[in-house]
Amino acid sequence: MLLLKPNCECCDRDLAPDSAEARICSFECTFCADCAATRLGGRCPNCGGDFAPRPIRPADLLARYPAATERVTKPHKACAA
Repeated sequence: MLLLKPNCECCDRDLAPDSAEARICSFECTFCADCAATRLGGRCPNCGGDFAPRPIRPADLLARYPAATERVTKPHKACAA
């Protein structure tokens, strides 16, 4: 089951569980669409993989399987600007 992390790892922008702006790699590193495209050039700085839109969990299942609450940020070179 996906963690549905609450923020962009690069700019720390909030990403709600139903956000169409969330992007993930195959390891579930989470970024906003803007950072994934512009700052990171479509490649995850952690694993080198590409990004895909994060699936949206249906609301009835979100109540049973809530999104993660722990925020993750990392000092990626491209995010420092």
